[in-house]
Amino acid sequence: MALKWDERDDRAVTTAKLLAADAVEEAGSGHPGTPISLAAAAYLIYQRYLRFDPRDPQWVGRDRFVLSAGHASLLQYVQLYLAGVDMEMSDLQSFRTFGSKTPGHPERGHTAGIEITTGPLGSGLGAAVGMAMSARREHGMFDPETPLGQSPFDHDVYVIAGDGCMQEGVASEAASLAGTQQLGNLILIYDDNHISIEDDTNIAFNEDVLARFEAYGWHTQRVNWLQDNGEYQEDVVSLADAIDAAKSETSKPSIIALRTIIGWPSPDKQNTGGIHGAKLGSESLAALKKALGADPEKMFDVDPAIVEYTRENALIRANEAQEQWDEAFRKWAAGNPDKVELFNRIRTGELPKGWEASLPVFEAGKDLATRSASGAVLNGISGAIPELWGGSADLAGSNNTYMKGQGSFLPPSRGSKMFPADLYGRNLHFGVREHGMGAIMNGMASDGLTRVYGATFFVFADYMRGAVRLASLMNLPVTYVWTHDSIGVGEDGPTHQPVEHLAAYRAIPNLAIVRPGDADETAQAWKNILEKNGPAGLILTRQNLPNPGRNAETGLASAEGVARGGYIIADSEDVPDVILMASGSELHLALAAREVLGREGVAARVVSMPCMEWFDQQDKDYRDSVLLPEVKARVSVEAGLAAPWLKYVGDAGKTVSIETFGAPGAAGVLFEEFGITTDAVVAAARSTLNN
Repeated sequence: MALKWDERDDRAVTTAKLLAADAVEEAGSGHPGTPISLAAAAYLIYQRYLRFDPRDPQWVGRDRFVLSAGHASLLQYVQLYLAGVDMEMSDLQSFRTFGSKTPGHPERGHTAGIEITTGPLGSGLGAAVGMAMSARREHGMFDPETPLGQSPFDHDVYVIAGDGCMQEGVASEAASLAGTQQLGNLILIYDDNHISIEDDTNIAFNEDVLARFEAYGWHTQRVNWLQDNGEYQEDVVSLADAIDAAKSETSKPSIIALRTIIGWPSPDKQNTGGIHGAKLGSESLAALKKALGADPEKMFDVDPAIVEYTRENALIRANEAQEQWDEAFRKWAAGNPDKVELFNRIRTGELPKGWEASLPVFEAGKDLATRSASGAVLNGISGAIPELWGGSADLAGSNNTYMKGQGSFLPPSRGSKMFPADLYGRNLHFGVREHGMGAIMNGMASDGLTRVYGATFFVFADYMRGAVRLASLMNLPVTYVWTHDSIGVGEDGPTHQPVEHLAAYRAIPNLAIVRPGDADETAQAWKNILEKNGPAGLILTRQNLPNPGRNAETGLASAEGVARGGYIIADSEDVPDVILMASGSELHLALAAREVLGREGVAARVVSMPCMEWFDQQDKDYRDSVLLPEVKARVSVEAGLAAPWLKYVGDAGKTVSIETFGAPGAAGVLFEEFGITTDAVVAAARSTLNN
């Protein structure tokens, strides 16, 4: 498009630079360099390209903007202010203070207009890839007959990233998958300024980034604001031309390497690490203001006419976009009443009525690995919950995450004999990219119109922990399917045996770790994860486990107790002498120990504890009814560290656990060698009774 730009836009860019510098100075800390030098680029995106409505930041028809370089948060906050997206001068003046709308890094759910929390570098780019993928999935779910790019469910995703993002591995993982997926709706502006906190990036980072992205399958362009002769000009026309070219390339994601000088035009601190992550200081701030033609004595000095201009322009653009989108949506709705019903249900966050009937019923008495039970659940409910999609980090066969008959989410040229391509399919192939998978799922979940799951071996969850933490921080409904959950992995040895991982992941706030003890509990685990609609890790076994059934004959309580996190699965007639607690593959050991103790005249209660987080959320009366306060004799058994159980067993209780790394060998042998046995539970019960 022909760029319309006049002196008011120049003044608005100058205003953005000044506000960023003043906000950091007022706070006493922050990152002013990039918000100053990229002000023109961000203004161009927000005021000329990004489709959004300042009055409705969650408008379905909006484009997405992600600031992957999250430390430069003022770059986005100032544009929200200029556009009138629930951001006023007082918010900029309270930058980085407790309770303000302007924390040091953008946080989803905290500030209107922020799509995703971008603290760790590179995570935003990963999330943006997920947003671009989910746009295509949503198109296929609601409007598959319309060509891509012509549906009310299509949107573009704009990202600003810096040298730090390009160095993080998660960005490479996500960018590689974006190229494979041919995400033509993804546009990345890479701030190529050659400066990080340790000053010149040449000491650690000197590769040809565009060559790397070209190898990934991206459309690449370079825009130089720094000329070969040393002259510097913020040439917004050249950048606009590059964005236009990127929008025209619909078969590849696009990257624009924008060569900038960080902190320009600060006379003494531009192009240094000193302006990257610290306030300018009074003298340098005054020098910057003089260079920009502003009064060096004034702070947060804004011409109301310029703010009126930028906000009016944002509203004009929003009204035009809304009108076009509303017309397209009305036409779609008129021809797709069944899809409208689906769309409305998903928008409310509700699951379809009666979907529970699609949960499989497992045969009592038939041993089954919980990973296999999980696979049966996914295939059972896939037809009832069309918004559910997901996949694995190259382990679909081991994780049991493939939904049969649903197709693989791939461009036509990317399919294989085993996995035929379906542009709008529901089976995702993340490749061996655990961290990238986690970040991408966060972007998918942030859109709110799908429910995503991703899988790998539990031991490799280490690689994605940063993304899982962010999902928990944002309360995104992401489901992690983590299989091969203990020394039960067996012959692969200690590198693949997640001894400490249950404790480590239970330490993340707001993350539910759900470790079902049999096939029936696995079905209920999936049911409750979907209904509770928050971040959850489903921890599953490689090895087969007993599925004794829940009926009068077995005397075991219904697996519906999983909803409470912990419940009495087997009990004594009177007050028990001892309480045995277990999760996952050790539940059957506790049940067997109860039988042995019963023959010795010891009354034992068995508590299944598939999810400590859900149990801890129950009221005190319920928790006390399960773990009777007067019964001090308690035993926990789990093939992992004992630490998470100490709050339940108390000072008089005993734990049956593993406190070292595992070893090579068959699963059955390892459980015996490490003392995770029925005999060990019985011995611990006797010991605690003797205390």
